[in-house]
Amino acid sequence: MASLHAHPESDWPTGWNCDLPLFPLGTVLFPDGWLPLRVFEARYVDMTGECLRNGRPFGVCLLKSGSEIATPGTAPEPETIGCLAEIQSCDVQQLGVMLLQCRGTKRFRLLSTRLENNGLLCGTAEVIPDDAAAIDSSEHRLMLASCSEVLTRIIDSAKERGTDSVPFLEPFRFDDASWVSNRLAEVLPISMRARQQLMELDDANARIELVHQYMSRHQLL
Repeated sequence: MASLHAHPESDWPTGWNCDLPLFPLGTVLFPDGWLPLRVFEARYVDMTGECLRNGRPFGVCLLKSGSEIATPGTAPEPETIGCLAEIQSCDVQQLGVMLLQCRGTKRFRLLSTRLENNGLLCGTAEVIPDDAAAIDSSEHRLMLASCSEVLTRIIDSAKERGTDSVPFLEPFRFDDASWVSNRLAEVLPISMRARQQLMELDDANARIELVHQYMSRHQLL
């Protein structure tokens, strides 16, 4: 089985299978999303070191059951669709603790999982193609424009508190339905299960429509 670092991300074909270290979390990572992590458990410190050495990502999945912290005799159960996390920076402020800044890249589907001797969950994963991002109707273009306006206000408000307060990575792509719908799905006050369902959608038109409906219903537009 091929390892991730043997293939540049841009060369990964749709349906390509890879062996992947997993980091099940109580959050959902989207493509182009920003994920800060404080890593201190030995299994994840070792995983981080390997990822940095080999220039490979790890997989982030929402926890379906279990805990982020290791529990003897139990294995976490992740959702089957997750997102690859690419480490952008790593800071070691104290012995045994790593502060990571990660970026979401491509989504994947877990085909199988296994538990390593050190407690690290790994899996065989299939890379999922990017969203169908093209807007397919004038109605969806209007929805995108409204959602982009809301997102612009969120970013401007965060910038007033300082650039470190902006929860999104640049470049900002306000004309991209996938990017806009993903960023709003990250910050809207919805359940993690609803966030997971939005991330799993393979059509940006459907995601922008659902996000727009939610904001209209809650008078956020």
